[in-house]
Amino acid sequence: MQLGTLPRTTRREPVQQQLLPARLRLPAAVLLVSCVALTTVLAALLVGRGKPGWLDSVVDPWIQAGLGRFPALLHWLPDLGRLGPVTLMTLALVCACLATRRWSGAVLAAVATPVATGLTEYVLKPYVGGPLDAAFPSGHATSMFALAATCAVLLVDPPRLRLPRVVRLLLVLMALALATAVAAAMVAIGAHTFTEAVAGAAVGSAVVLAGALILDLVVWPAAWRVIRRPG
Repeated sequence: MQLGTLPRTTRREPVQQQLLPARLRLPAAVLLVSCVALTTVLAALLVGRGKPGWLDSVVDPWIQAGLGRFPALLHWLPDLGRLGPVTLMTLALVCACLATRRWSGAVLAAVATPVATGLTEYVLKPYVGGPLDAAFPSGHATSMFALAATCAVLLVDPPRLRLPRVVRLLLVLMALALATAVAAAMVAIGAHTFTEAVAGAAVGSAVVLAGALILDLVVWPAAWRVIRRPG
């Protein structure tokens, strides 16, 4: 057989790695729908009109009593959810993605948290929370859970930095714990109710999941090109 008649092999050219592995797309979509449904149910049934709802009346005093024993935490935890710290944490995630050439991750980190915060502050609070006479949903919870959800997406299957699974899980749990602590602190100081904090967490998580799914839908068809040479 002549060399020129040998069959050409197939080679793959890596272009970009998807944010969510294929096995996690359906669970992510289900979680996204659940977050939207939860926010809707909270707004329709559980948010108090001008006063704490029945669920808030039960849960808020428990949170206030628990965190009230740690005044130092209540002094600085709410500050983490402000614009300055949230912007710095967002930039840190963007820089980490750029350093590892994870372009879609950089886009997600740069866009998801600002979009989630804008959705809460300029759409949901005025047009949903306003008629309900409530600060619904919590902007602090939205921002912090958007950051935590972004960390979770970026760490679920990192393409270059191959951290052990246990380390990645611990990092995600730390991000979620910090977001939960900030949201709880807002309840403890009386700035938000429990349902407002939960709704903020749902909105922030939903925006990140939607962003990851959309980016994968747009980018993934070109992520691995199978190049076949005629032979």
